[in-house]
Amino acid sequence: MKTSIYDRLAADYDEWFSKNRFAYESELAAVRRMLPAGGTGVEIGVGTGRFASELGVPLGLEPSGPMRSMARERGVKVIGGKAEELPFADGSLDYALMVTVICFFDDVPKAFREIFRVLKASGTLVVAFIDRASPLGKTYDERKKETAYYAEAVFRTAEEVRGYLEDAGFRSFSFCQTIFKNPGDMKEPDPVRDGHGEGCFAVIRADK
Repeated sequence: MKTSIYDRLAADYDEWFSKNRFAYESELAAVRRMLPAGGTGVEIGVGTGRFASELGVPLGLEPSGPMRSMARERGVKVIGGKAEELPFADGSLDYALMVTVICFFDDVPKAFREIFRVLKASGTLVVAFIDRASPLGKTYDERKKETAYYAEAVFRTAEEVRGYLEDAGFRSFSFCQTIFKNPGDMKEPDPVRDGHGEGCFAVIRADK
């Protein structure tokens, strides 16, 4: 996982959520719709803890030191590590969450296989990501070299992500989406709708 840019710009990254509050609230609502209630879970690529702290996910995994420190300040228990080599026992977790991080993974199929391994038989994976097939996602993809955060990102469509999940062994899927306009132009949170392909922020729930 590419972490050097986030090591340097962790505070700037975190500030984006304050400056784009309505987009952040929209994303939280979409993830909350898909996240299981209760159980033992982890946010993989927890970043600065913006999502785990608000959604009640007590544990985070994060390779970036500066981001781990910020997540801990938000009350999240964070350990170092990466998705492709999870430091958890087989069948030990009820759910796992990932928010806008798969575009930075070195090996997405391996990461999903690892998550499948550590989930219980009835476990759930929730993956939130920028949908390259959406109108705004296409713009992000075309202009990613202009931004410090996404210059090396690999954006994917919802169908591509579903394909990776199926290959890893997941068989049951639900989709929702939000962010239908530029976050900087939002005057209120966007709605959360079923499906994918229109909203830039897509969420897939995959049950083991």
